[in-house]
Amino acid sequence: MHEDDLELAESQHLRSLTVAEADGDERAVEAALRPRTLDEVVGQVRVREQLGLVLEAARGRGRAPDHVLLSGPPGLGKTTLAMIIAAEMATPLRLTSGPAITHAGDLAAILSGLNEGDVLFVDEIHRMSRPAEEMLYLAMEDFRVDVVIGKGPGATAIPLELPPFTLVGATTRAGLLPSPLRDRFGFTGHLDFYEPAELDSIIKRSAQLLGVSITDDGAAEIASRSRGTPRIANRLLRRVRDFAQVRADGVVDHDVAIRTLELYEVDELGLDRLDRAVVEVLCHRFGGGPVGLSTLAVAVGEERETVEEVAEPFLVRIGFLSRTPRGRVATPAAWRHLGLAAPPSGAAEPPLFD
Repeated sequence: MHEDDLELAESQHLRSLTVAEADGDERAVEAALRPRTLDEVVGQVRVREQLGLVLEAARGRGRAPDHVLLSGPPGLGKTTLAMIIAAEMATPLRLTSGPAITHAGDLAAILSGLNEGDVLFVDEIHRMSRPAEEMLYLAMEDFRVDVVIGKGPGATAIPLELPPFTLVGATTRAGLLPSPLRDRFGFTGHLDFYEPAELDSIIKRSAQLLGVSITDDGAAEIASRSRGTPRIANRLLRRVRDFAQVRADGVVDHDVAIRTLELYEVDELGLDRLDRAVVEVLCHRFGGGPVGLSTLAVAVGEERETVEEVAEPFLVRIGFLSRTPRGRVATPAAWRHLGLAAPPSGAAEPPLFD
């Protein structure tokens, strides 16, 4: 971009953030805090460099980039990177999601509306229906779909040519993607959790955009409790900003950050109410396990999917929970975090099956 274009984009970006803040639209504020270019992205150094090379080469050839698959846990920037790809290529971005594409006809309608060079972003692509998935194979490889008209022996397949486009697929469960689909992506990038120093930089950038005064130790405290995830870091920053505005002098310092995060039940390791409930129930009620996932979910009053997809990955990652063939087991680290002594080896309750 030219310098004048960058200044215009910056002005529009700040204006959209101001409007979102005024409307109280949390999602719009979150979107306005996203980086807009690869240069603004903090962390993910390897993926950023690889993707930059793909985009620069495509611009040099004057062609649409290869299809891109982005995998990794929620909140790490897959949607942001899709938006950046479209911005870097100066093309429109079309957004949809796998669960929304329930029939091949849904996908055909989306594909037929694309123009040359468009970027189509499909979030949670692993949840797309099988008929739509099979149609996507041909669209990705040959830029063509066969639209079937009619049923039974009289059905006719009409080939529909598509302009060259770039599909950006995002998934939190890359292992669920069938090989034929995964192999059709020209570039696959896996996003990892962020280091505290990287989250610290993200928080300071967001604070500047939001007009929040923040100290170094205040930003560091928020970063340390953000579970390695920028989305969580920005959400916590907004809550700490609210506390500083209402109950302090408006400055986010170390003390304000701690008081706010204690109020919102986010402890020093980033465990929230649900995480702590899972660990406490597992240790106090089931003697550390093993216990079945459904039983554990009922005990904390949540759906099985919520425990499995929201709490469990983080608890496993920080070494508080183990998945075993007999059920979930609390580790010695989990007992220590609760200030309890772990039971002797072999003293756990019998396995509880769902």
